[in-house]
Amino acid sequence: MITSSTSARRGRLAGSTASAAALVLLVSACGGSGGGSTSSPENFSYLSVTENTTVKTALTTLSKGGCKTAQDDLPLKVETVPQASLDQKLQLLAGQDALPVQFAAGNAPALTQQLYNSGKVADLEAELKSLGVYDQLEPAAVSTIKALYGGKVEVLPYEYNIEGIFYNKKIFSANGLTVPATWTELVSAAGKLQAKGIQPFSASGQQGWPLTRLISGYLYRSLGPDALKAVADGKAELTDPEYVKAAQEVAALGKKGYFGKGVGSIDYDTSVNEFLSGKAGMLYMGSWALANIADEKQNKVGADNVGFMPFPAVEGGKGSIEQYPSNVGLGITLGAKSFDKKTGAWVSCIAKNYGSTALKDQGAISGFKVNTPVEDGNEVTGQIRKTISGSRQNVLWFEALFSTKATTVSQSNAAGLVAGSLSPEKFMRTVQDALAEK
Repeated sequence: MITSSTSARRGRLAGSTASAAALVLLVSACGGSGGGSTSSPENFSYLSVTENTTVKTALTTLSKGGCKTAQDDLPLKVETVPQASLDQKLQLLAGQDALPVQFAAGNAPALTQQLYNSGKVADLEAELKSLGVYDQLEPAAVSTIKALYGGKVEVLPYEYNIEGIFYNKKIFSANGLTVPATWTELVSAAGKLQAKGIQPFSASGQQGWPLTRLISGYLYRSLGPDALKAVADGKAELTDPEYVKAAQEVAALGKKGYFGKGVGSIDYDTSVNEFLSGKAGMLYMGSWALANIADEKQNKVGADNVGFMPFPAVEGGKGSIEQYPSNVGLGITLGAKSFDKKTGAWVSCIAKNYGSTALKDQGAISGFKVNTPVEDGNEVTGQIRKTISGSRQNVLWFEALFSTKATTVSQSNAAGLVAGSLSPEKFMRTVQDALAEK
């Protein structure tokens, strides 16, 4: 498992970016440590992103069932904002000392760490142990969280995901394609689909990260599991030739038209819908997409026609296809000031029941233990659950160890990379420069 470095470096995880610096000023103006004693909330207020409905749906189900007692004492109140606006919203609320009881962590771990260090975020390991439910977290999820958040449990694993490439079995079979084992085979398969008039990949250029995930995938396979840790530690730079090579390979996919037309205007939902409606042969995504795959209204190709493969090997590379990128989705955390007895009752109930509820109702895998046996709704869900349970070494993603600003710069320029308006060298230089800012 990759761990984040705490040594000083130009692009360190908690780098002094403009947004992070602004947050420090905001929380300092409010007393820094969260100020004052714990306040009793009127609601179990929950702030998340519009794009993620899985957690909201599961919490709503629990509020009407297994967690009704907690709901009666502290009613669930949900608010959402677009993911692109999340960081700004959190900074504003932190400055007003008005963070909700529970909220989606920032788009980059660096922002959550700023909130934690200023006393705004609860020490969840201590709180869960106090409640006697820390053992309800899967060890693999805890390991991933601690890798992302400086050895601390600062978020809850409402999702636990591995990432890879979902593919349309029917399309592959009809075109004589087998699951690619190497990058060369993947590019070849994409070329064959393109020649048959089938869009090889669906991806969201508007969000950007589905494209940068391909860069990190290539880096982990070519340079090994410490490829981006080396950048985080200042031992390598994204402008080094072997790093630029990864951007060149992904840019080449775009140049050949393998992402279709107008990828820069494609949002997340549209990219998933393109794949689930059979318009594209492959989709790089995390296992959180299992909820979409299990939904018969969304999935027009049928869950039985969806397969999952690891990011392929790079010939001569130091990485292994058994090293899956893993994450806890958009982590959800809790405010330190509002963590009282009623909040604890909610958290305790969630820890014991969320894993089973999300898996049973939505086919979604979390980092909570599944205490009530749930039969896998489809083959691909079973495959991924088995893969997760057998995973021994995971890696992170492209921006995992980046500062908040570098994350934004990377994702906002990804579409330009595959559309050809930004060269691979320029893309990597732009991101490296953002990492280097003090």
